[in-house]
Amino acid sequence: MQTLIVINDPPYGTERLYNGLRLAHALLKREGEVTVFLMGDAVSGAKRGQHTPDGFYNAERMVKRVATKGRVLLCGTCMEARGIADDEIVPGSERSTMDALAEATEQADKVLIF
Repeated sequence: MQTLIVINDPPYGTERLYNGLRLAHALLKREGEVTVFLMGDAVSGAKRGQHTPDGFYNAERMVKRVATKGRVLLCGTCMEARGIADDEIVPGSERSTMDALAEATEQADKVLIF
C-alpha cells in the first residue's frame, strides 16, 4: 500500500509535524511504501543542524529516520521562501515540486494531511 503524508505546520510550536512523522515511521515498519511531502513551514523540519533541549523531540532526526526507508520530499518554492538551500537539508530528503506532489497523490492509495 502506498501512503502519502502531506505536512504543512512548522516543526516546533504545534505537534502536527511530530505526529505526521511518527505515523510515517510506524507505517514504514509495517512494510508499506510511504512518501512524506513537507510544505509551508514544515520544510524547516528537514533543515540540518537543529539543536533541541534534552528530552524534546528533534525534527531533523525524525525526518532522517523516515528518509532512510521512505521518501521525504520538500516543496522547493517553500524552501526558497524560507532561505533553505539544498545543501542545508537532511540527507535522503529532496527538493521537489507541486507536479511531483500531484503525481504522488495520484499514485497513493491513501493521502493524509497534517
